[in-house]
Amino acid sequence: MNCRSFASILAYTAAAAVMLTASLPGQTPPSQSPKDAPRPKAKNWTVPRTPDGHPDLQGIWTNATITPMERPAALAGKATLTNAEAAVLEKKGAEDLAEVDGASEHPLLAAAGSNGTGGYNVLFIDRGTEFAKVDGVKRTSLVVDPPDGKVPPMKAGARQRAVGAGGFGGFSSVKDRPLAERCLLGFGSTSGPPMLPVLYNNNYQIVQTPGHVMILVEMVHDARIVRMNGTHPPADVRQWLGDSIGHWEGDSLIVDTTNFTSRTRFRGSSENLHLIEKFTRTAADTILYRATIDDPATFTRMWAVEYPFVATTGPIYEYACHEGNYAMTDILGGARKADAETEHK
Repeated sequence: MNCRSFASILAYTAAAAVMLTASLPGQTPPSQSPKDAPRPKAKNWTVPRTPDGHPDLQGIWTNATITPMERPAALAGKATLTNAEAAVLEKKGAEDLAEVDGASEHPLLAAAGSNGTGGYNVLFIDRGTEFAKVDGVKRTSLVVDPPDGKVPPMKAGARQRAVGAGGFGGFSSVKDRPLAERCLLGFGSTSGPPMLPVLYNNNYQIVQTPGHVMILVEMVHDARIVRMNGTHPPADVRQWLGDSIGHWEGDSLIVDTTNFTSRTRFRGSSENLHLIEKFTRTAADTILYRATIDDPATFTRMWAVEYPFVATTGPIYEYACHEGNYAMTDILGGARKADAETEHK
């Protein structure tokens, strides 16, 4: 599946939540949007620290969750779920996923554009089984700002720019194909920033020194290097993952990333995308992650996502994705065949 298919599957997950809301028990009044405020620490737990005195974020973590990116319309004004409400949706999500295994026709496959061809066996899908929990409460969307849980609209110029860039790419050259399809970056921005949960490979390993923080991304096996207390390079130096500079604000690691390429395009972003990430160790098994997206050329306002990274067992195995993967010759060869058939008409 290509990155468009994965995006469709995520959209299907959100749609499933909408359809199920009619059966949710005990609807509670709309809750307020989560605020970017200090979080209470677990009782009888203290933040582990590295020899230089900063919080120790090292370990292997997962952000897998079935919480949709945006809040479903049927849950408008409702930022959180009770445990009973979440259990209904989580049970239905597991049942839907089980139905896909070995099937060639299914709403999930239709959303991915794969009806009639099938897709991955359920064995290979590791999207999580629960809604993301923050402060002991399960969230209805990854987006927490704006409070409605929706990604702000794109500006007209940004929409035109996305169309002009060819959407998901043309077929004249390998370089026209999406970066995820070419195995340069993980699909759905798993590589980050921001580091979003997707269908599988939602694992990360953090290694920390006084001068650097390395984040190994399972998907496509990217390694993000955060340089502590540095400065960004000149604007003409561009990188697939941008340039990340970190500093400590109290017990939170703040990572400022700029200098993206014009092809990175997180949700249609421009090359001037500016990401601010915040990592806060809130429990022995939890890092609270918050990412703020600032791109005035693309979105009508800044916006933010927030969800936990939860400790998991390792190791992280190599993701054997290859630049110009095995399907590339078929993709471009099929396009040449279609071109030839058009010319002979």
